[in-house]
Amino acid sequence: MNNYELMVIFTPVLSDEEFKNAQRKFATIVTDNGGQMVAENAWGLKSLAYPIQKKTTGLYWVSEYQASSDFNEKLKIQLLRDETVLRHMVTKLDKYAVEYNNRKRSGQPTGNEKLEEVNNG
Repeated sequence: MNNYELMVIFTPVLSDEEFKNAQRKFATIVTDNGGQMVAENAWGLKSLAYPIQKKTTGLYWVSEYQASSDFNEKLKIQLLRDETVLRHMVTKLDKYAVEYNNRKRSGQPTGNEKLEEVNNG
C-alpha cells in the first residue's frame, strides 16, 4: 500500500449537496477497491490561476489515501469520465510527506512556522 494525495477541482456550479456527494463518490471508489481514506479536506470555492472551460473559480477538494499502485489508473478513468471534474492531480507521498501531513493535522510543529512568520511579518 502506497500513500497518495488527490486534489480535485470540481465545477463551481455544484450545490453544497452535490459537492459533498462528489467527494463521497470518489472516497467510496478508493475504499471499494481496497484502499483506505486517511484524510479529507474540502477547501471550497477558490479562484483559478487561469480559466478552465470558461470558468474562473472551482471547488477544491484534497484527500489523502492509501492504495495499491495499480488502483490509480482506475481512479484516473473515473475522474476523467466525471463531467463535474475540471482538473485532478494524484501525487505519491514519500514517508516525509506522510509524516509532515500527520504532524500538521495533529497540530504539532512542522518546522515551517518560522518561515511562515517571516513571510507574514
